[in-house]
Amino acid sequence: MRIVILLVLCLGISDSFALLKDKKSLLVGNVLKNYLESYHYRSLSVNDDLSNKAFKEFVKRVDYGKQFYFEDDLKKLDKYNSKMDDQMVNGNHSLIIESRNILMSRIKQAEEIRKEIFGKKFDFTMKENLELDPEKKNYVKSEKEFKNHWRKIFKQSVLTRYLSLLEEKKNLENEKSKKEKKESKKKLLSKNKEAKHKIDLGLLKMSDKELREKAKGSISKKYKNLFSRILKEDYDDYLEKFFNSISNIFDPHTSYLPPKKKEDFDIDISGSLEGIGAVLQEEGSFIKVVKIVPGGAAWRQKDLEVDDIILMVAQETGDPVDLVDMRVEDAVRYIRGPKDTIVKLTVRKVDGTRKVIKILRDVVHIGASYAKSSILKFKDKSTRIGYIQVPKFYRDFDGKGRNASGDVRKELVRLNKSGIDAVILDLRNNGGGALIDATKMSGLFIKDGPIVQVRNRPGKIDVMSDNDPNIIYKGPLFVLINRFSASASEILAGAMQDYKRAIIIGGQHSHGKGTVQAVYSLNHGPFLSLFGETMGALKLTIQKFYRITGTSTQFKGIKPDIVIPDPFDYGKNREKDLDHSLPWDEIAPQKYNEWSKFRYRFSELKDKSNKRVVKDKRFQKIIESLRYLKDRREDTTVSLNLGETIKKEKENEELTKNLKIVSENKSIMVSNYESSLKDVEMIKDSDKDKWEEDFKRRKEEWVKRIRLDPGIEETMNIVEDHLKINKIVVSVK
Repeated sequence: MRIVILLVLCLGISDSFALLKDKKSLLVGNVLKNYLESYHYRSLSVNDDLSNKAFKEFVKRVDYGKQFYFEDDLKKLDKYNSKMDDQMVNGNHSLIIESRNILMSRIKQAEEIRKEIFGKKFDFTMKENLELDPEKKNYVKSEKEFKNHWRKIFKQSVLTRYLSLLEEKKNLENEKSKKEKKESKKKLLSKNKEAKHKIDLGLLKMSDKELREKAKGSISKKYKNLFSRILKEDYDDYLEKFFNSISNIFDPHTSYLPPKKKEDFDIDISGSLEGIGAVLQEEGSFIKVVKIVPGGAAWRQKDLEVDDIILMVAQETGDPVDLVDMRVEDAVRYIRGPKDTIVKLTVRKVDGTRKVIKILRDVVHIGASYAKSSILKFKDKSTRIGYIQVPKFYRDFDGKGRNASGDVRKELVRLNKSGIDAVILDLRNNGGGALIDATKMSGLFIKDGPIVQVRNRPGKIDVMSDNDPNIIYKGPLFVLINRFSASASEILAGAMQDYKRAIIIGGQHSHGKGTVQAVYSLNHGPFLSLFGETMGALKLTIQKFYRITGTSTQFKGIKPDIVIPDPFDYGKNREKDLDHSLPWDEIAPQKYNEWSKFRYRFSELKDKSNKRVVKDKRFQKIIESLRYLKDRREDTTVSLNLGETIKKEKENEELTKNLKIVSENKSIMVSNYESSLKDVEMIKDSDKDKWEEDFKRRKEEWVKRIRLDPGIEETMNIVEDHLKINKIVVSVK
């Protein structure tokens, strides 16, 4: 806090507190600079060079979609591109003031264009397109270009809303038809039913012309509200953009959390909020799903997926709210809601198709996020394989609750007693958690030794080791990972790979997040607490993970020993895809003893697996689907012609339908699920019937999920190959 002290000493004692209170941004800027330069893992200075990079980031944050600024506007602001470092500490944020003033004038122009455009009819027969990717667009050069650009934006939004209404009407017609088959017309139109479906029935009665007008009216209102909201953004909103433009140059996980964001962050960490159980972030003009929380409502409902774009949100009854161009904190307030209420999300899938997803809001079911197991076997084979799914590395640091390593230990003991020939540890979609549990869980499979190295900014290296010589499970181990396996998952998988204790199986690479963050409150210090202000916090990257071989898990992630097609290997959502992510590097290796009780024939097992994958129709569908989705990701131009759009959507829908994997391998036998949950779910006698009904449904879903999963099936085949090869080796000796 030396900066704060210096600031006070430079001011007169009598007026220092009052002046600093008025200059909150000056104070926060100096404290942030001090923390970033002193404690961030990456040793950078907030100087002119960093300012040049931060300036580009700031312009993106203010006008990501290149929708408002003219090319000449950027030339005017360019004089500040090397001055953000100075403005951070002197409190003279002229960049904020000028950029905001320019934006406000452009928004007012866009609002006048809105009034004019929505006073006319949209011609959806014209052959024209709109580019959605800001990286492929240029800033407009003239008033004429600006007007035409906004005309296209308005038109595309109305077209999208119109098609969504058509789809919603079609779904309602199908729903109504099904009801009419089950219920008499009199019962269907009873007073209670009529009241419940009043809005739905209203939509059913609308003509095509009325649907178009409804779409047009709602989009006009949406942009009117959007422009009004942006015009109301105050100095503090832009200050957050300013500070985070600088913070994010250090790395993508470092960010300034103003007081309101800190409050939301605390809610997310506590997990106490009722809602759908999904983590969202802004991606340009859109709200994107970046994580599905294990045990949450969306996780159980299964239709919402990572990389989905949420276009609209509606309550069980009522018109949808458009989320395009909405801030994520505002969007979340529409999506959150009380337990046992329904929210309807209109999403755009990665293949370009739209889908309306109904989710019953709920609190996160903690039991669903615990490790659980089953015994798997092929119907015609005697091999019994223990399967353990670990959704995340959870831990109650108060010592009163459960932890992931302790639960996996119990599952292994239980499976050992049941008699198993091998274990599959499923870490797919596991985003990490408590580092101590990654270390302890690794120790369940080896005698002892180092697990992971943790390096801090000064270069000090701490080695986290397993010091318990007991091995809970000594048999063959197979670890499943994918691109959403991150952090602690990568530590465990990397350790098992380095010890040659397990065969790692999965997509091309894991996520590649090998950094540690800490949250520092900005309210502490000798003077900060005296001003009666909440300063917020700074989330800061302070450490980096390294495997015991010395290679980092950061950026590159873990490469499996046996690569199999992963249906999620299409998006740009790994650590290496983020701007300013910390690079991969190496440090000195640790001494450790490789597993010697038996050996895996890696090359032979890999060859056998590759031959099966080539012949497997489901894997070939995954490969074909990945190719299609990667092409779709690059196709960022949309047609504004109704006929072309409908045709394209039908083609996408048909292609997606053909690429979906629907075959369930019922030759896979799944057992022991019940005993896996006995210690997890404590129920009252009064709730027993309801619990048993719910448990039956969950068990059926668990069994079906395993049988539908080609990754699990192929891993079971690799297990069979390993056991067969081992028997051959023994007989030769």
